[in-house]
Amino acid sequence: MDRPPGAARSEDPDAAHPPHPQPTVAFERCRAIRACRPLVNVLGVAGSIDFNSDLGEGAGTDAAIMPLITSANIACGGHAGNENTMRTTVELAMRNKVAIGAHPGYPDRERFGRVPMDIPARELIDSIQRQVDSLVAIASRMGARVTHVKAHGALYNQGERDATTARNIIFGIQAATGGHDLVIVAPPGSAMVEEATAIGMKVAREGFVDRAYEGDGTLQSRLIAGSVLTDPADAVRQALSFIKNGGVTAVDGTFLKIAVDTLCVHGDTPGAPEIARAVRDAFAKAKVKVTRFRS
Repeated sequence: MDRPPGAARSEDPDAAHPPHPQPTVAFERCRAIRACRPLVNVLGVAGSIDFNSDLGEGAGTDAAIMPLITSANIACGGHAGNENTMRTTVELAMRNKVAIGAHPGYPDRERFGRVPMDIPARELIDSIQRQVDSLVAIASRMGARVTHVKAHGALYNQGERDATTARNIIFGIQAATGGHDLVIVAPPGSAMVEEATAIGMKVAREGFVDRAYEGDGTLQSRLIAGSVLTDPADAVRQALSFIKNGGVTAVDGTFLKIAVDTLCVHGDTPGAPEIARAVRDAFAKAKVKVTRFRS
């Protein structure tokens, strides 16, 4: 996520700034049946899980994490990243046979894209298109292909709750080169999943091994102590719960039934490489196959 190592930054989901848009009726309905029905164009491979990470953001963990994942979400110039970091991260992904994805965020490097921005729809759509196109062009010149897109930080969280934001993210993706063929990585039961599937876009539903969940299925704000899971044992417990139990336990003790196609460890979570290694070791011990989602 692109800032000097160790520098502090405003954190995301619900960073006490502008309030989130009110959830749509569709989102509330979908949330209620978050994992109760399969979606036609969800891309998980039966009996397996994809393992992804947000990289190319200046956290200094890319080289250690890349061999442990199957999909990388690469910052492409909005909240973090530039042509040099994109080239370096794409090359690292190619070397490790990892699927390459774009990770666009609000164009706000100072706050690392983790604070909601009130910008015109056209400006947001154009920004997302430029970010995705930047990575697509770099990957193409290197003989690689971008397979998916995952929004970053506050943009991801607003796209989870608000159908208008979700549609604008999708419009930006579709406007990019080859955008209609890209897989959209998004939270299960979200406005993003609802809007993308409604127009036939491919979706991969995502869960997190290093984040605590609220009882409504959203991520707990990073401003709250304990919202980021930094103990590898906790992350392993959550990862295995997604696989074995079909969901996770929220901070209020509620069990959330959540079906996922991919699990994420953030590249800037403290101890992220150790978490990724522990999760992969646990998957191997449990005989869980780790493979890319279909694209």
